[in-house]
Amino acid sequence: MSRIGKKPVELPKGVSATVSGQAIEVKGPKGTRSFTAGDDVTITIEGSTVSVTPRGTSKRARQQWGMVRSMVANLVEGVTTGFKKELEIQGVGYRAAVAGNVLKLSLGYSHEVNFEVPKGVTVSSPKQTEIVVEGIDQQLVGQVAANIRDWKRPEPYKGKGIRYKDEFVFRKEGKKK
Repeated sequence: MSRIGKKPVELPKGVSATVSGQAIEVKGPKGTRSFTAGDDVTITIEGSTVSVTPRGTSKRARQQWGMVRSMVANLVEGVTTGFKKELEIQGVGYRAAVAGNVLKLSLGYSHEVNFEVPKGVTVSSPKQTEIVVEGIDQQLVGQVAANIRDWKRPEPYKGKGIRYKDEFVFRKEGKKK
C-alpha cells in the first residue's frame, strides 16, 4: 500500500483543478500546469481536494498511485508558490550576469559562456556570485539549474566552480612532497 498515495492533495484558495479522463489541469495565480496520468490510477476531485486511487492491485498500479499523487501535489505547489533553485559560484574571477534572456558566465575559460534561458523559467543574478532559477515546473527548474552547474562543476581540491547553495563539496588534500 502506498502511504503517500492515500493522502489527498488540498487545493488552496485561488487554485482550481479540472479532470478530463486521465488528464488533470491545475490553474493558479502563477499559471497553468497539466499532467496526464497512466491508465493504472483514477484521479477524482471532491470539493477542494484531489485524490488518487489505484485501479487494481497490480504492482504497476501501486507504483503509479504514489507517483501520480506526488505529481499532482507538485502541480499545485508550482502554480501557488513556484519552485526555486539557488546556485553559487566560487573561484577568483568567476562571475555571472543576466542580459535579457541570456545568462553570461565567466568561468575561467578563454571565452565567456552564454547560456540561453528556456521559456517557462526565469534566471536572475542578485550578486555576481549567485544565480537564482525560478519557475512553476519543478522538472524544468531542476534541469536548467543542472545544465548551468555542468558548465563548471565544483572540483575537490580548491572547491572552485558552480554549486548548489546547500551542496557540500568533499575536499581532498593536495600532493605531498
